[in-house]
Amino acid sequence: MKFLFASDSFKGSLTSQRTAELLTQAAGEIFPGCVCGSIEIADGGEGTADAVLSAAGGTRIYMTAAGPLTERVPVSYVQLDSTRAVMEMAAASGLPLVPAGKRNPLETTTYGTGEMIADAVSRGFRDISIAIGGSATNDGGMGCMRALGVRFLDGSGQELEGQGKDLIRVRSIDLSGMDPRVKECTFTVMCDVTNPLCGPSGATYTFGKQKGGTPEVLDELETGMCNYRDVLLRRFGVDMDTVPGAGAAGGLGAALMVFLNGKLKSGIETVLELAEFDRRLEGVSLVVTGEGTADWQSVSGKVMQGVGMHCRKRGIPVAAIVGSMGPGAERLYEYGVDSIITTVNGIMPLEEAMEHAEELYLDAARRMFRLLRAGRQLGT
Repeated sequence: MKFLFASDSFKGSLTSQRTAELLTQAAGEIFPGCVCGSIEIADGGEGTADAVLSAAGGTRIYMTAAGPLTERVPVSYVQLDSTRAVMEMAAASGLPLVPAGKRNPLETTTYGTGEMIADAVSRGFRDISIAIGGSATNDGGMGCMRALGVRFLDGSGQELEGQGKDLIRVRSIDLSGMDPRVKECTFTVMCDVTNPLCGPSGATYTFGKQKGGTPEVLDELETGMCNYRDVLLRRFGVDMDTVPGAGAAGGLGAALMVFLNGKLKSGIETVLELAEFDRRLEGVSLVVTGEGTADWQSVSGKVMQGVGMHCRKRGIPVAAIVGSMGPGAERLYEYGVDSIITTVNGIMPLEEAMEHAEELYLDAARRMFRLLRAGRQLGT
């Protein structure tokens, strides 16, 4: 038996690499002598830089940047060669950086992501890829652009800080101080969501709740985002409600496209290509993938969908181990995933499941491989 493990990270508990180690342990117990391979995988969110580094090589560049609440945090991004750099906005502006009790998208900012971009530009990188999944923010990318010299002004001409609460106050944009070197750069935005900036499927109402937004906060943010959309329309002549992906990362997608001329590219397809995933499928009996939660969002360019579709073309079965299943998870069966197994094996609070993530994952892996062994015996 030959297995290939390609799971996304379980945000806040298990890395992609750790899931592969646990799967290797379980497979060896149930199928002694089996061959196990693994690929660190991500879809443009947390762990993308690690996945690219593992797949394509390179070195890490370390620095400090503003976190979502403006506190200084250690961050890093990947240098692929003398001109190419890959970073993930989650490193500086990601949801895990904000304690659960302090999550409020009115108060968070993408300023630190802009600082990473500014650092890369100052070091001479001119081909910069930015993975924008996993954000804690809903600031329309204003914070990020402020770090690059853009000024967002209120009705009195005063500069705004660039947090979510400032969206409603923006009246004009001053580009005169923007770092001129960004015009020499090519920006690739690794993103798989197609949400517009505003509306029921826009940045705020689709992703704001998971960032700590109450219904009242979301309504306030949506009003502000509509104002911001109108300011961008007047300034650049582009209606970001008509641009797929503009609502990604709380509107950072819109800012990267409008201010930096960034081009959207599928995160999961980029990582699978760099990892030579199709070549690694040669001779594989089963691929195991997964992520923290399987639900309707899992078929919107996420890891399990991407892995499943590539495997289906080769006729290779796919099993997914996930933390939990939500509405719409069954749609993964349409994209090459044959079975979904949850790690949670009883009624428990989320905090308990996170605390015992490793043992729960290992137990699920053992159950999966035992069932696979039973299936092979049925076929004899």
